[in-house]
Amino acid sequence: TSFKLYLPFIGTFYPLMNIGVKSLTIAVILLLTLVNYYGIKYGGYVAVIFTTAKVLAMLLLVVFAFGYEGGSFSNFTINSSHQLPSGSIIAGVVAALSAAFWAYDGWNNVTYIASEIKNPQRNIPKALVIGTIIIIAVYTLINLAYMYVLPVSAMKDSTLVASDVAKLAIGPLGGALIAALVMISTFGTANGTIMVSARVYFAMARNKMFFGPIGLTHKKYHTPANALLLQAIWTSVLVLSGSFDDLTDMLIFVSWIFYAFGAVGLFVLRIKMKDTPRPYKVPLYPYIPAVFIVFAFGFVVLTLWTDIQNYMNNRTEVINSVFGLLLSLLGLPLYYYFKSRNKK
Repeated sequence: TSFKLYLPFIGTFYPLMNIGVKSLTIAVILLLTLVNYYGIKYGGYVAVIFTTAKVLAMLLLVVFAFGYEGGSFSNFTINSSHQLPSGSIIAGVVAALSAAFWAYDGWNNVTYIASEIKNPQRNIPKALVIGTIIIIAVYTLINLAYMYVLPVSAMKDSTLVASDVAKLAIGPLGGALIAALVMISTFGTANGTIMVSARVYFAMARNKMFFGPIGLTHKKYHTPANALLLQAIWTSVLVLSGSFDDLTDMLIFVSWIFYAFGAVGLFVLRIKMKDTPRPYKVPLYPYIPAVFIVFAFGFVVLTLWTDIQNYMNNRTEVINSVFGLLLSLLGLPLYYYFKSRNKK
């Protein structure tokens, strides 16, 4: 675990730290890649089963929490007596937003498989709206349940709020329930991400913006087999690069850059392609996209500033946002190479 890699202006990495956990993670990635390699139907079954199990387990925890005799609705209105150090409020807000965005991230993954969905003009917006409403409802309920059992002053001293709540509300089995819930959630999320994300590289290759073999489908299973295998290899490398928290922080930072540019693209396309038929409508255009762009870029800038400050003050060993930027910028040479080759 003492082996380390140092990258100037980014930080220090420990690839062998928690190697047991990382090895198990890589094994799960390879297993789920094989499941999706043999057909989207099998990946879909896994997604439905584990998503249903995750939601039911969370709702079960909500029921037990609100049935806890030591809980109180007064916890919803009691302020914390904890005072943040001067100047740390922005860092606290950014950290809280990053964690919340990680919980919600993936809401738009259905768009990655749009070409494989029947009647996408109707079913994609429907899936996005219904899925987001369900997520908001479940997460709101479970956070209210946490607050009913634990006041804010107790939460600040808790290293794992869900586990502490479960132990109080359910008893000794509470910790086991949370452990099972985490495993179910992680397994289901990993499967869904592996299933849909490979379609991005596949589509890039089909549009001649990536290496041709990645755009091939398996002759027997009709899946983007090469894209899935490439994704599994690259994901395993990233797993070795840092901790779970480092990777999620980096992912959220980079994702919101692309979310912002995606919204900017709406304005660009309206100008460059005025007469193009549009099967999807943006409600309250241009106000909602404009507000979203301002918020997204604001979050990105604050995250970058906070990460640099934390690194300079020796609170962290890696500037996750800068590392994410570096990985993203590595794709630019490939982009210009394929763009130039297509012109020729």
